[in-house]
Amino acid sequence: MIPIGVSNRHIHLTREDLDRLFGEGYQLTTAKELSQPGEFAANETVRVIGPKGEFPAVRILGPLRKFTQLEISKTDSFSLGVKAPLRASGKIAGTPGIKLVGPKAELEIQEGVIVAERHIHMTQADAAKYNVQDGDYVSVKSAGERSLVFNQVLIRVKDTYALDMHIDTDEANAAGLRTGDQVEIMK
Repeated sequence: MIPIGVSNRHIHLTREDLDRLFGEGYQLTTAKELSQPGEFAANETVRVIGPKGEFPAVRILGPLRKFTQLEISKTDSFSLGVKAPLRASGKIAGTPGIKLVGPKAELEIQEGVIVAERHIHMTQADAAKYNVQDGDYVSVKSAGERSLVFNQVLIRVKDTYALDMHIDTDEANAAGLRTGDQVEIMK
């Protein structure tokens, strides 16, 4: 069984973009640790403004990254008025941009808005156990009143990962799942 992590809208920032939004050398503060080792939800948020709507407080996740990326659900993309494509995290080329507002400045990112592909983080040992490799796609079955099968679940393998399947709020609501619930890879 694999634990579920429900991922609400959030943003990853570069050092440069954090400096512009919050001030030179600003350091994020930890609100809570996340399921993946070394990752955290920051206390800090940014305002996100799209062509049609906005979100006043989108949580920043740390640590800082090499690229700025806003991860939203399909429902969020309708609310903002952006055509965010379904992508694996980090695959931001050709994606739409958006306006970000922090306490010190605002900036317009030129790309980086995605609906993140559902995926499973696992170690090499986990991958061997499930007979999968990094980049594979599998189907996953949930249980309960709204059980369903998630097809096209990306496998992400790295020995620093903790076993966890990430889905967005739209997917979680459709299946009646919450963080900590369990699913299984179909054979």
